[in-house]
Amino acid sequence: MAVKSDKWIKKMSLENEMIKPFAENKSREGVISYGVSSYGYDFRVADEFKVPRKQALIDPKNQKNNIFDDFKVESIIIPPSSFVLGRTVEYFKIPRNVITLCTGKSTYARSGVLLNVTPFEPEWEGFATICIMNVSSSPVKVYANEGIGQLVFFESDEQCEISYADKKGKYQAQKTITHSKI
Repeated sequence: MAVKSDKWIKKMSLENEMIKPFAENKSREGVISYGVSSYGYDFRVADEFKVPRKQALIDPKNQKNNIFDDFKVESIIIPPSSFVLGRTVEYFKIPRNVITLCTGKSTYARSGVLLNVTPFEPEWEGFATICIMNVSSSPVKVYANEGIGQLVFFESDEQCEISYADKKGKYQAQKTITHSKI
């Protein structure tokens, strides 16, 4: 496996729509940066968020839609020791011989905000649902349509035997923030 460079990411995104919309240059002016980097891609969080209701039981094996309130905002304040769900601005189509690793941006980490996004498996596609956690003891503001995390792409010299699409993964082609499923 090899980490893929900015040239490969640009080519795959422009020719094969691997990332759409694709920011070819790293945008930084007045925003938390996003776009292609040397060996990755900094993705953005959309302006849609799901906030858990206070005292609601969150059961990953029995997720009910009514335990979250929906917000469409330019920024959101996450209370201390809490989280919100968001989704990426970008729609991803991962090639069959590629897997990604996801991590949060250091700008937010320095404010106590951590990100949980699972790797994008070969042939997974969709808007990624992301969990944005405030582990600090203070409220933290998160900005929509700005950078929130980074993907690093790894290309194998051979294709996997069974891709996410082959096994009909439960989060395939998600268009909205998707709750946990069994």
